[in-house]
Amino acid sequence: MKLILAIVNNEDSAIVASALTHDGFTVTKLSTTGGFLQVGNTTFLIGTDDDKVQEVKSVISKYCATRKRVNPSTASFGKGISNNSVPTEVVVGGATVFVLGVEDCEKL
Repeated sequence: MKLILAIVNNEDSAIVASALTHDGFTVTKLSTTGGFLQVGNTTFLIGTDDDKVQEVKSVISKYCATRKRVNPSTASFGKGISNNSVPTEVVVGGATVFVLGVEDCEKL
């Protein structure tokens, strides 16, 4: 058995949860915040059999789009310009997926 931790952009989380549930997977959603852009994410906890891991990853991949966003400037009035004070375009979205081995699982 495996535990899949999937960190997904909030913009994609509803469709990912719906697709996983539709395909028969049990999903727990946690609201989380990313460290780089301080934007909202959803972390999914999905327990599944070893032979279903690729199916879960395929569903997540299908519905998690990457997109470009502008990282806002950190400059303020009276401050000089530095490398991190100019708005820059970054790619966000997609998913980060961790697959962990589970020794035992019980529903009580």
